[in-house]
Amino acid sequence: MTVYLVGAGPGDPGLLTRRGAELLARADVVVYDRLSHPSLLDLAPTGAERVAAGKAPGRAELTQDEINRVLVERGRTGATVVRLKGGDPFVFGRGGEEAEALAAAGVPFEIVPGVTSAIAAPAYAGIPVTHRGLSTHFTVVTGHEDPTKDHPDVDWDALARAGGTLVILMGAGRIGEIAKRLVAGGCDPDTPVAAVRNGTRPDQQTVRATLATIADAGVQPPAAIVVGPVAAHNLAWFDQRPLFGRSVVVTRAREQASDLRARLETLGADVLELPTIAIEPIDFALPDLGAYDWLVLTSVNGVVAFFERGLEPAGLDARALSALRVAAIGPGTARELAARGIRADLVPERFVAEALVDAFPEPEPGPGARVLLARAEQARDTLVEGLRARGYDLDVVAVYRTVTTQPDSHAVERVRRGDVDAITFTSSSTVTNLCDALGRVPDRQPLVVSIGPVTSATARARGLRVDAEASEHTIDGLVATLLERLGR
Repeated sequence: MTVYLVGAGPGDPGLLTRRGAELLARADVVVYDRLSHPSLLDLAPTGAERVAAGKAPGRAELTQDEINRVLVERGRTGATVVRLKGGDPFVFGRGGEEAEALAAAGVPFEIVPGVTSAIAAPAYAGIPVTHRGLSTHFTVVTGHEDPTKDHPDVDWDALARAGGTLVILMGAGRIGEIAKRLVAGGCDPDTPVAAVRNGTRPDQQTVRATLATIADAGVQPPAAIVVGPVAAHNLAWFDQRPLFGRSVVVTRAREQASDLRARLETLGADVLELPTIAIEPIDFALPDLGAYDWLVLTSVNGVVAFFERGLEPAGLDARALSALRVAAIGPGTARELAARGIRADLVPERFVAEALVDAFPEPEPGPGARVLLARAEQARDTLVEGLRARGYDLDVVAVYRTVTTQPDSHAVERVRRGDVDAITFTSSSTVTNLCDALGRVPDRQPLVVSIGPVTSATARARGLRVDAEASEHTIDGLVATLLERLGR
């Protein structure tokens, strides 16, 4: 029975601590803030309860008293409760109040620090909060308090005299009055100021001004505002990545999307995960592998399903294939086999069924001509027909199926509006299901990038314009094509 107050970091999901990820992975309840990255919720088990507790200027999903009550009530049930808070729980995160409520109720709790936006947002904007010769210390202060009230808790005059770097959080709406107070306290009106909005996120923006001009610079929340000589630094790196500012839709099944998403986010893209299918393994009867000469696998999903469902309860390992030759449709499938200790004997130069048929050697008379094909329940019959036409005796075992999922309605509406830069398709089923969810081709169709010719044909048949097709029909090829078309 423990409630964990976990700092989620300022926005970039990669800044979540290892401890935070471990706790999310075994959470029964997640109470999350508005500024927590949506992908962090995916780290929690599917069946975990998710409670929105976000606050925005002028509105709140739950009041602070209601949040405290939820934490105490869920904590008393014996559940593992993760309170996911933007930034660090104890840096203007009201984590102290929540800890006090839990302590008063006798509910055990643990604090898991997070990366605060006071440091991370300037760093992602290329601004060091300390720098030799310019600033040997920095002060973090809330700007949420009205600086014009009679008895403010923040002593702006003292902060003006303190020198160093001043980082103001939650001060976008009052930055004009704050700047006046700092100048009145002795700061030079020409002191550099940088306001980093949505720091560490794909839509990060930095406004640069001075104390004299910042009031008219259009600073919008949420922003970390840096005041001092270091604010003139512009050691840009985050917004220089090739896909920064670009939004890309990933339609792969959620089970598969993480690798592609991570690749695109590393390149700076804002990734909208819109899974239209899910992978569902099938319990199948494993044939006598000794009766076959070849095993053919046509996807990473097929490898996973074949080995994990092939035998119960321990699953299948490489020893069962010692007498077989193994064919993989492409390098991704071959890598998944290699991870299980199996080297593919045959991988075609082009990663489509037709090329795999052409790459097969001529069947030997008698033994050597029996093939077991492990694939999806619904798939093209190109391999089946092609290998049989070549003279092979072929059996098919369905090891997984793709099922339609209901994508997030807000994400679908965003695609309908054309409010994205690109849509990626990795299979015909992702095309079909997204088109069904959209109901119509978007009026302003984004760039459509397909992984290969079969997927492209399906997209065109559904009325989409295919702008680019990966020359190498892999995730690597898809990413490379996106970079060619959208990269800086």
